[in-house]
Amino acid sequence: MPEGDVVYRTARRLGRALDGLALTRSDFRVPRHATADLTGRTVLATVSRGKHLLTRVEGGLTVHTHLRMEGSWQISPAGRGLPPGDVIRLVLANARWQAVGVRLGMVDLVATGEEERLVGHLGPDLLAADWDEADEAEVVRRLARRPETSIGVALLDQRNVAGIGTIYRAETLFLAGVSPWRRVGTIEDLGVIVSLARRLMNANKERPDRATTGDLRPGRSMWVYGRAGRPCLRCGHRISRGEMGTQPQERLIVWCRHCQPGEPTG
Repeated sequence: MPEGDVVYRTARRLGRALDGLALTRSDFRVPRHATADLTGRTVLATVSRGKHLLTRVEGGLTVHTHLRMEGSWQISPAGRGLPPGDVIRLVLANARWQAVGVRLGMVDLVATGEEERLVGHLGPDLLAADWDEADEAEVVRRLARRPETSIGVALLDQRNVAGIGTIYRAETLFLAGVSPWRRVGTIEDLGVIVSLARRLMNANKERPDRATTGDLRPGRSMWVYGRAGRPCLRCGHRISRGEMGTQPQERLIVWCRHCQPGEPTG
């Protein structure tokens, strides 16, 4: 599933194509909103909130979309042919550009004042422009509510912190030297982990080629993610791979047993 940095860049792309211009086409291809028509309304702003996208339009309406596993937004000049097959969920276009939502996991149309009904459950967004110490403290508070939960599971719970996924979870915990299997309640400074995750995502939010090592060369851009079974770039021990979470929500986890001591439990 795309993580917060990908969604952030998607919001920027949508904003450059749609913001400030009146819609000449509005085509919702989901049953719930099949009759909705936003034609003639100006797009005011497109923003990301964790892994969610919010496109606000004139008249107090917001288009909410989520990419989930397979979704994407394709931007092209207005009037260009659409992708074939039954994959399109939404088309928003103006006189210059068209944005085509393909295989979107979620499509909603709500009053802008009711956005919180869809995203209000999320924890603070790691890429929020107005992030401050209070946001970090709130994430720490939310993580600490369930001290028995492993930190690897807790970081993927979007109710604790919005935007992080399996890639940044793995890289953050490696750099923190914390095993993903450690219980939240045994970690003395959760703020360090939160701060690391935010720094990594901010460093990569403007570029499609992620790097957490500072080295963009193939095979060396990540400390542990994508390196299962290969030598750790720091200590040389073999990188481990497993699954975390309860079925059917289990997700890939990779870590270095030497640099992140602590055996899997439960």
